[in-house]
Amino acid sequence: MIRWVAVIFLALFVFYPLLPFLDRLRVGRMPADVRFRMRGIVLCLPFGSTVVWSVLAFVIAEIVSWTCMFC
Repeated sequence: MIRWVAVIFLALFVFYPLLPFLDRLRVGRMPADVRFRMRGIVLCLPFGSTVVWSVLAFVIAEIVSWTCMFC
């Protein structure tokens, strides 16, 4: 359990500075995404975007596995 907490903390630490760039890619703007603004800080919880990006990654992985000669 503590490993997952550490992984989530690390992911937030890495991706928080990337929020302005990800905002241009429309991450965090889907209907299921939650955005909080507190004291000038924007906290984004991209639930809907996570599902879309996960499905996209799964489709790409499936296409690669079908076309891979050595797999």
